[in-house]
Amino acid sequence: MPRGDGRLNHDLLPGEKGPQDSCGVFGVWASPSPDASEVAKLTYFGLYALQHRGQESAGIAVSNGSQILVYKDMGLVAQVFDEGHLSALRGHLAIGHTRYSTTGSSVWENAQPTFRSTAAGAVALAHNGNLTNTRDLLELVDKRVAESGELPYESMHALHSTTDTDIVTALLASYPDRSLEQAAMAVLPQLRGAFSLVFMDEGTLYAARDPQGIRPLVLGRLERGWVVASETAALDIVGAAQVREVEPGELIAVDEHGLRTQHFAPAEPKGCLFEYVYLARPDTRIAGRSVHATRVEVGRRLAVEAPAEADLVIPVPESGTPAAVGYSQGSGIPYGLGLVKNSYVGRTFIQPSQTIRQLGIRLKLNPLREVIAGQRLVVVDDSIVRGNTQRALVRMLREAGAAEIHVRISSPPVKWPCFYGIDFASPGELIANGLSVEEIRASIEADSLAYISLEGLVAATEQPVGNLCRACFDGVYPVELPEPELLGKDLLEVEPVPNAAAFGHESLTRP
Repeated sequence: MPRGDGRLNHDLLPGEKGPQDSCGVFGVWASPSPDASEVAKLTYFGLYALQHRGQESAGIAVSNGSQILVYKDMGLVAQVFDEGHLSALRGHLAIGHTRYSTTGSSVWENAQPTFRSTAAGAVALAHNGNLTNTRDLLELVDKRVAESGELPYESMHALHSTTDTDIVTALLASYPDRSLEQAAMAVLPQLRGAFSLVFMDEGTLYAARDPQGIRPLVLGRLERGWVVASETAALDIVGAAQVREVEPGELIAVDEHGLRTQHFAPAEPKGCLFEYVYLARPDTRIAGRSVHATRVEVGRRLAVEAPAEADLVIPVPESGTPAAVGYSQGSGIPYGLGLVKNSYVGRTFIQPSQTIRQLGIRLKLNPLREVIAGQRLVVVDDSIVRGNTQRALVRMLREAGAAEIHVRISSPPVKWPCFYGIDFASPGELIANGLSVEEIRASIEADSLAYISLEGLVAATEQPVGNLCRACFDGVYPVELPEPELLGKDLLEVEPVPNAAAFGHESLTRP
């Protein structure tokens, strides 16, 4: 099977780990067509549009009305699937997933969609987000097993992987006397944290979003069906018209009778602010606002908040480009392309040796010396993690002849970790957690350094501040967190399987 590693984050040297993307989910229900693989192909292209949200594994589940078939593997969407795979995934209903691991290690067993056979049928599920009450849900799985009195299906209750997604799937499958929709209305109110879910049985597509709506999820209309996806860009690529966002606390179901909806919890909107900064594609819309327009506006506001006397504004491509355009517009300083990006770094299977790694940022970015030489530069990027990349970048630009280098960042300093689906560096590794802005400037050896204010970033989104999760910037978490020992990516790697003795499993730890 093809294997693949994830792309390097925009703020990373080769081999360096920083804030990673969250996952991407996609689902489609369509009237039967002569091409029985149509929904699988639509899902493939939808996942392709969501590749930026996760590059560790990809998977698709499809149903023909009587049977669900799942195919998934490690790697990028184009590495996992080819024409033969998609032609074999035949049906009228499908869900898909691109993964970056925020709970559980990056192994095949943790790839999604997850799958369960139950006494009432089957369920497949894909998840974007991160749950915060995983320990409580593990105990609930154990309770459901104990209350069942008998275990006719091992796969109905035993955990198959080390993800919170698998726990949700196990809970949905633990109600053999209820429909999947009824089971969902029992399970969803018990979940805490961030979750945008697409799931299915043999005949119905479901979508659900946590009451805070932390991670995005949108609904689209096809000529012969419906689509749900993490971002509107995925709707665009499959030719679906956006209808609306899935509301916080809402469960949507689509089958041959059409679309129906109900709420399992009151809405308390707290959409992720970092989606606007980096996670979402620039051609996506969130809450009716273009992400690209938001990033350009951030740049304009940054130019007002942190002006610089300079000759040229250049972005750190690609994530810094819209804000650099806005900074140029707001300051009147000409915009230019001073750095060329190698788009294929991070797609390689060859890990750099220490000697090659010392080349650092040159593997990813190269300066246009004829543009940079003798110029006073404003260099716009979206965030600083550890500062290693900015330090190497400043050094490289000076070697290319830059007269001055003024670094401008289109987000506030990241000081707190995310527990809702983004894998940031640990607090101790975040440079802004221990140093002042002036100390960071000195560390990266720039002539000046400034960040957009939190107020400026929020204003650019055109969203009420109370409707946004800003925890990574201000430490205010909208969903209550458990004790620190009950959080973390590896929590389930060492947790015992509920009722493990009944299934001959000693633990969830994989060899």
